[in-house]
Amino acid sequence: MKILLADDDNSLRKVLLFKLKQKGYDVVAVADGQEALDELNKSQFDLLLSDIRMPKIDGIKLLEQSKFIQPDLKTILITAHASVPQAVAALKLGAFDYITKPFNDEELFVTIEKTFRIKRLENENKQLKGKLKAQNFLQNFVGISKPFKEMIKMVDKIADTDATVLISGASGTGKEVIAKSIHYKSRRSDKEFIAVNCAAIPKDLIESELFGHVKGAFTGAVRDKKGKFELADGGTLFLDEIGDLNIELQAKLLRVIQERIIDPVGSEFKKEVDVRLLAATNANLKRKVSKGDFREDLYYRLNVIPINIPSLNERKEDISILVQEFLKRFSKENDITVSSKLMDTLMSYSWPGNVRELENLIERMVILRKSKKLTEKDLPEDFGIIETITPVKDEAPESHLSFHEAEKKLIIDTLNKFAWNRTKSAKFLQIPRHVLIYRMKKYEIFYNKNE
Repeated sequence: MKILLADDDNSLRKVLLFKLKQKGYDVVAVADGQEALDELNKSQFDLLLSDIRMPKIDGIKLLEQSKFIQPDLKTILITAHASVPQAVAALKLGAFDYITKPFNDEELFVTIEKTFRIKRLENENKQLKGKLKAQNFLQNFVGISKPFKEMIKMVDKIADTDATVLISGASGTGKEVIAKSIHYKSRRSDKEFIAVNCAAIPKDLIESELFGHVKGAFTGAVRDKKGKFELADGGTLFLDEIGDLNIELQAKLLRVIQERIIDPVGSEFKKEVDVRLLAATNANLKRKVSKGDFREDLYYRLNVIPINIPSLNERKEDISILVQEFLKRFSKENDITVSSKLMDTLMSYSWPGNVRELENLIERMVILRKSKKLTEKDLPEDFGIIETITPVKDEAPESHLSFHEAEKKLIIDTLNKFAWNRTKSAKFLQIPRHVLIYRMKKYEIFYNKNE
């Protein structure tokens, strides 16, 4: 446990520092409230032990301002007998306890141990809540397939470590869900989980977003601002779409990972941070490294523990389970069923949008349903429209054709290949049968043979 001791009485401060260190505590001692604030801005502490009467910033103001810097910090105030009413008032402001001068060693250590005991209980409570949150995040992220089970086993194995994790997977597979599960299963679950989408922040602002800035650092910087690293201090920082970081910022990120020190934009002072880093990408970082778009040394720093989230197309055994989970979520009565034909259609679809696409589809169908049993007729007309069509070998459409002409030709060629059997043609094109029929109507393709 780390203690910050603030007292302007040199003799008392030295005596307390010696005795606390003798007890095995990690202690930093300062002579006034301003120095204490500087230390709080640099490092994390578990306890603030502060005199009330100090120059520059007194103990009460220090207490108030410390809550903005480290909200979970416990505070014990040291006060003379005449200032007891002031100390009692401080309890209402959030101080944990106070001790009155003169005090003996036993009184001091009993108060400190009581504070740490409460803090430990609070941390245990937060960790239990974190584990419940982790279960909640994964309750709709279910499966029985081998790739899914292996991924969850890996999450459980590495969650309660400080190892950096690189999560890869296509869009819609649930990379942030996995990141949150790792955080809430870890010993850091009582601290912050901060997520940053690197692709969504303008390039000229991303450095400030990550590392913070001081007032006047650039046009529009009207006040000091903490960066995401500092906000996540003691907890977890999740950098999504890490592959979109520019090369210059990649170098700064690498240094932060190595040294655990950040440089806020425009500041002369460095800050220590204790952050567990999780990163995610749907890009091929190895290819980016080979092309010179991503630093090789940063790639290896991030890729300590790689976790690949399988696409829904790679774990089709899980589709029926996911469908049932989404039906429970979106149906209050929990009485909606799915026809076997519809389930077959969902199982045969390639799901380019992964779990997110399936979730959105089920929600839409439940809301717009005509009965308590969902069938193929409940599928929206645009279902499968954006799915990629696999061209017929050696019969690819000519390059001068328009997209719609090429699509029409591909459909006709495939129908001819399978004697106008729409079921076989749809399977070959890797699209649902009703989508094929929809496109045939769209392009006025008239089949001449009944199935």
